[in-house]
Amino acid sequence: MSRRMLLRLVLFAAALVVAVTMALLPDPPQLALEGFGDKYRHMTAFAVLSLLAARAFPSASLWRVGERLSFLGAMIEVVQSIPALHRDCDILDWLADTAAIAVALLLVAAIRSRRRAAT
Repeated sequence: MSRRMLLRLVLFAAALVVAVTMALLPDPPQLALEGFGDKYRHMTAFAVLSLLAARAFPSASLWRVGERLSFLGAMIEVVQSIPALHRDCDILDWLADTAAIAVALLLVAAIRSRRRAAT
């Protein structure tokens, strides 16, 4: 495995750990994105995860990447329904995650298509 691929995997894994940890902490620390609202934070996190996943797994189907990340978003919402976490389970959060995943991966698909056409 090349250093570049290893770096991409490490970046994706780190972002994944941070996103899941922040989503499941009972009282997560305040971030610079707090003023934008909950859905914006969800969409930002999952768009970044999507872009990093597409780079970390370039041979994986973008459909599969999207499916797995959307499933992660759904599972986060299920776990947030645990009363001890003092978090809210909201299907609209999962829909925001999935929308951001779709937009990010459509962008990746368009870029890949243009690169293939140029060669």
